[in-house]
Amino acid sequence: MSTATTKTELADVELAAPDAERLSALLVGLERPPRPSALSASLTFGWRAMLKIKHVPEQLFDVTAFPIMLVLMYTYLFGGALAGSTQEYIQFLLPGILVMSVVMITMYTGVSVNTDITKGVFDRFRTLPIWRPAPMVGYLLGDVLRYVLASAVMLTVGMIIGFRPDGGVLGVLSGVALLLVFAFAFSWIWTMFGLLLRTEKSVMGVSMMVIFPLTFLSNVFVDPKTMPGWLQAFVNNSPITHLATAVRELMAGNWPASALAWSLGWAGLIMVVFGAVTMRLYNRK
Repeated sequence: MSTATTKTELADVELAAPDAERLSALLVGLERPPRPSALSASLTFGWRAMLKIKHVPEQLFDVTAFPIMLVLMYTYLFGGALAGSTQEYIQFLLPGILVMSVVMITMYTGVSVNTDITKGVFDRFRTLPIWRPAPMVGYLLGDVLRYVLASAVMLTVGMIIGFRPDGGVLGVLSGVALLLVFAFAFSWIWTMFGLLLRTEKSVMGVSMMVIFPLTFLSNVFVDPKTMPGWLQAFVNNSPITHLATAVRELMAGNWPASALAWSLGWAGLIMVVFGAVTMRLYNRK
């Protein structure tokens, strides 16, 4: 390196130092941008969750092909045996299988949370000046899009094969809205498992152990009156049974006050309990 080059570089450094000091003083004097609101931060993380779907479209398989398979399989396998005809059975089955499918895909919220923890993404989120629960709420808001898509796919297939809701468009939309509220609350269970367990496989395994008994031991497929008395006691008090009854009645054009109250009560209880546990784990993680 020549002496001339060295002197030039030193001169540049000497000139840059006062400029840096002035810039630093200027930045200190400026007001910081306002802290984002809880809603704004949550929506931003929700948009992030939807962008992940855009970049990994394969995850939409669970809200498209899987629901179609369930509707067709259960209708044509069990419709004749349980109701005498597939046409009659689809009127009873579709609202229940809709509830079952959406509740089952809520487990992927926990998988997504666990994946981001493993990659260290949450360490960055915790350093941001945002509302603490925003990343978690964002996951759940992003997944609501998946629930809507699954509902639309299943209702479309059901209409094609003979489902005719007496409640019309308003009844169907009311049933789907109730289901989305419950699914949003139910997803907090899986965010807790996503933070608590070490791997994605563990989250999936535990989730399946919880979801399968809860959804199958309900009135999704058959009327509980045909079950043994001891099993009826469990099924009739299951949150999935209350939800399936409420959605079924709303789509039929009725107003099931008791089932609605139970469904919303379960949703509120689950969100309060598991939301609090989730945030405690998140703050300590």
